[in-house]
Amino acid sequence: MTTRRDFLRTSLSASAAAPALSLPALASTAATPVVAPSDRLRIGAIGINGMGWSDVQAHLKVPGVEVVALCDVDQNVLTKRAAELEKQTGKKAQTYGDYRKLLENKDIDAVIIGTPDHWHCLMMTDACEAGKDVYVEKPLANTIEECNRMMAAAKRTNKIVQVGQWQRSSPHFYNAIDYVHSGKLGKLRIVKVWSYIGWKSEVPRQPDGPVPPGVDYAMWLGPAPRRPFNINRFHFNFRWYWDYAGGLMTDWGVHLIDIALWGMKQTAPKSIMSLGGKYGYPTDARETPDTQQAIYDFGDVTMSWEHTIGINGANYNRPHGIAFIGENGTLVVDRSGWELYPETVTEKGIVRYKLEQLPRQSPQGNGLDNHAVNFVECIKSRKQPTCNTDVAQGAALNSHLGNIAFRTGRRLFWDMEKGEFSNDPQANALLKANYQNGWKLPA
Repeated sequence: MTTRRDFLRTSLSASAAAPALSLPALASTAATPVVAPSDRLRIGAIGINGMGWSDVQAHLKVPGVEVVALCDVDQNVLTKRAAELEKQTGKKAQTYGDYRKLLENKDIDAVIIGTPDHWHCLMMTDACEAGKDVYVEKPLANTIEECNRMMAAAKRTNKIVQVGQWQRSSPHFYNAIDYVHSGKLGKLRIVKVWSYIGWKSEVPRQPDGPVPPGVDYAMWLGPAPRRPFNINRFHFNFRWYWDYAGGLMTDWGVHLIDIALWGMKQTAPKSIMSLGGKYGYPTDARETPDTQQAIYDFGDVTMSWEHTIGINGANYNRPHGIAFIGENGTLVVDRSGWELYPETVTEKGIVRYKLEQLPRQSPQGNGLDNHAVNFVECIKSRKQPTCNTDVAQGAALNSHLGNIAFRTGRRLFWDMEKGEFSNDPQANALLKANYQNGWKLPA
């Protein structure tokens, strides 16, 4: 497996202000090397309205990458993106409304999956079986059972699968975790993780209505329960409904909880409990909570998660972040950088810090661009990427465990060896996928 250190040494150039690292100017035309046609990587993208399109743009910056096919169940999106791609690259991509037809294209080497969460498992496993390498958006899947099937498929087919938790390819996160692992913070007692989304407010209720022209709604639903079309469940807002996603916990949570687990060197908790609800917008259209807290007990350290919608103010004056709280001090990291808050000790009337003083450490480069570089390099080397299914499963597991604790309303005890909750059939039922409309969970 390619280690984080190996990747950063080979894919990123060292800055004069060591140990910070920066990404080469991949988008610079003058610096772009000529790539032989035989070495070009041909990618197809499935789900291209939001983050899937951002993933396409990141991969197009990598020398030798061509996006040759686009797929979306919304013909309006598909037409728009195909025109944008042709204008950008000068080449016309093939277009599809059914991802299975795209996977039949033998000229495609790899696929990007940017669909709602409830489609990740089927598309990723089908792509692996079709011989394609896969870049799949986070969270890994919408249930823990699906996550396990995806991990098995990646191993069985020996395909390269990168999950879109791109903070794993951001140098300043790596440097922050390096500091945590150095032991300078002392014994970790508590790790706090949070995301406050002040820019988002309520989702007003809307009546069910006709399917918009050009939308294959049956295909959009896929294995999710059949129901009338409602604009609130479509495109961006799908994330607020249990049928398709897990709210902020699985949206932002997998990004941030991943970093917390990495720093703690933990995989799964012994127990979990969670409280919250629709406290900010009690009558709006969301199903998932707009306010939630969860506590994870790992035996000798606890991790907490909290989120709100409609509030910006949060811990350490950061709307999102991870705080590693140790006996000598606290390290706080988010996408804007990291810094230390040392503990103090008084000896003979003199106050001193328990940690060295460091200036705030700023980010360098672009994590998503780095992630795309790593995916392409791993396809060529056949080494596992920085955020493969094993890595991503930990973040998804903990996020789903927190949501299940919230939905059951009680403290749950996790048996990692068995992969289930102890003596709790109701909670264990929520680990399972519930495929409908003729779609089958991958064997």
